[in-house]
Formats: sequence, structure tokens, C-alpha cells
Amino acid sequence: MGAGENAGQAAAGATPPAGKGRRNVILVAAVALLVIAGGLTWAFASSHSGTAAASVKSHPAKPVAPLHVVSVSPAANSHQVDGGARITVQYSAPLAANSPTPMLSPAIKGTWAPVMTKAKGKTKAQATSTMAFTPATGFQPHTSVKITIPAGPDGVRSTAGGQLTSEVTSKFRTGAYSTLRLQQLLAQLGYLPLTWSATGSNPAASDAQGQLSAAYSPPAGTFSWQSGYPHILHSMWQQGADNMIDVGAIRAFESVRGMTMDGVAGPTVWKDLLRAVAKGEDNPNGYSYALASKGTPETLTVWHNGHVVLHTLANTGIPAAPTADGTYPVYEKLPYQVMKGTNPDGSKYADPVYNVSYFHGGDALHFFDRASYGWQQSLGCVELPMAASATSYKYMTYGSLVTVSPS
Repeated sequence: MGAGENAGQAAAGATPPAGKGRRNVILVAAVALLVIAGGLTWAFASSHSGTAAASVKSHPAKPVAPLHVVSVSPAANSHQVDGGARITVQYSAPLAANSPTPMLSPAIKGTWAPVMTKAKGKTKAQATSTMAFTPATGFQPHTSVKITIPAGPDGVRSTAGGQLTSEVTSKFRTGAYSTLRLQQLLAQLGYLPLTWSATGSNPAASDAQGQLSAAYSPPAGTFSWQSGYPHILHSMWQQGADNMIDVGAIRAFESVRGMTMDGVAGPTVWKDLLRAVAKGEDNPNGYSYALASKGTPETLTVWHNGHVVLHTLANTGIPAAPTADGTYPVYEKLPYQVMKGTNPDGSKYADPVYNVSYFHGGDALHFFDRASYGWQQSLGCVELPMAASATSYKYMTYGSLVTVSPS
């Protein structure tokens, strides 16, 4: 046996030193413990994870509450409603920003906007449950208005996604423009023998929406007579009610504006009246009034802006063709005319006359050449001397009132 083999056998069969053997055993044991511990940790983690997963339960999403209309203003089936007032709709929850607005019929110009809310003394816009429509022009008098609030997927919806389940409609009817407001505006523009001043809040002339609302609900104020006019004219005035002074003023306004003169404040008159107020277009002719007296001697007196501008002898109709008593507005003016008609005896006449102002049927103020004046001579007209007729014609414009008094 060689020396190399002996050395190999000795190496293979040799007993390791005591210290080194123990270290190997400890190392192997430690590795085994780590493997066992890792397994236990994984097993614990797997077991814990499974328990947690088992404990989580599935909860269905809460249903979104449907949207409801709480109130509409003006209230359903209301009458005599202010056509210039706001329309408001209150919902049960704040609306989504892109939620559609209600529809109005008839459609008018205006703006839907959320109602502003206050927080800590400051006004700010935020998600709101109330929407308001502010008209730019307003509804005409005696108009049936329908409000339609859309429903379903394309209808109004809340910020949470709630929908209106069914369409909501509401109707109201506007009232009439106020006679009192008509008088206030006519006075402001100089078409009445009175002035008017507001005692409270009064919309600015340029505030179209405010002026429209005032046409339905007039502001408080006071009328004052211009000095100089006779008591008989005062007696015709009725504040807030139709009267002959109003009729004459409306005719005068219609004449100035180039409208058909009927003395009725219809929609077109109101539209032009509000426009005139906004532009400050006052009556260019001032206010004139004439009183023909059948007392002895017969006379005609004309007032203009509270001052007497004419007082003259005049002739009224004979008993067979009397001048009608009463008060009437001038409706036609002619500088010259050949008047034709039938005399009481059946004969015909064709008379040239000047400075003609018709006020009632065929009755007119005009010049007719007579030897004298101051008593009954005409066939119904109020005859005047030439110079007096020229003054009368100048001041008695369309709509000016003529009163024929029996005394």
C-alpha cells in the first residue's frame, strides 16, 4: 500500500476535532429552525389572510333618492299675476350644475339662475335647491302661462343623481296693467294736467324689468294738480280709475307717437309708453284744455300748461242744431275746409272755414265770419273770430279736451 493511499484512508476515517463537529451540528439545527419558522409564519399568514377575506361582506350601493318639486311660484292656477315678477321652482335637493331648466310657454326672454344663499353674512352662489327665472320683457296682460319641468333621464336631477320621476306642469294667468300706473307714467311725461312724485321705491326709467313690474303693481306716490285749471276739469279726475282725462291723454300720446288714435291703452300703447319713459321723451305739446260756455254771453276759454291763453266770445248751435254738451277729445284738425251739410229748412250749405278742430262728430272749433259773437248762431260748431280761431288751433292739439257747458 502506497503512502498516498494510506494518507487517503487516514483522511476518510479520521475523527474530526471535537470543536468543529459541534459547530456543524449547530449550524444545521439553526437552518432547520429557520425553515420551520418560515413555514409557520407563512402558514399563519395564509390562515390570517383567509380569515380576513372570509370576514369581508359585500354591501349593495344605497339607492339614490328621487327628486321632487317642493313648490312653484306663482302658485298653480293663480290669477291676476304680475307678469314681470320672478318665477321660482324649489326642489327637494340641490340640483346638478348641468340640470336642464324648466320650459315656459309662451317663451319670453329672461334668465334662469340659482337663488343665492347667504353664509356668514356674505352672499355666494352654491349648490341650491331653488331656481328662479327673471324675465327681461315680462308676459303681456291676460296671458295664460305654462311652466313645464322635464323628468326622466333627460330631465332635472340632483347633485346625487336623483331624477324627477314624472313631468311637472303648473299654470297661472297674468292680470292687467294698472290704470294707476298708466296715470303715473302719463303724468311723468306731461300728458296730464297733474304731476306725480313717488313716495317710496320707484324703478329707474332705464330699468325695463322694474318698469314692467310696476305696470302690474304700481309704486306709491302722490298726484298734484298744476295750478290754474278750472274746477270743472278737476271734477273729471279719478285716480286709479278710467276717466275722460285719461282718454284725452292717451289720444295725445298716440298722436305724438304716430299711432292710430282710439284713446285705449292697449299692448302697443303700453310698449311705446314704457319706451318713452326709458328715453325721457316728454309730451312736446304741453297740456291744453278748452271750455265752451253757453251762458250769456257765450265764450270759449283755453288753458295751456295751467295758464289761460285765450278767452273770447263764441257762438254755439241754435236750438234746432245744438252743440252737444259734455267733454270730448280733439280727434281731427284741418287748417281749411269747405263744410257741407243741410240747414234746418232743408236747404244745402257749403261754407269755407279755417282753423278747424273737430271734437265730437261734426262739432268743431273753427273760424266762421259773423257780424257778432256771443250767442247761438251755428249749426252745432263753436264759431270763433279769425284771430281767436288761430290761437285755439295752435294750442288745441290732438287729444286736447273740449268741454261744452250749458252755463
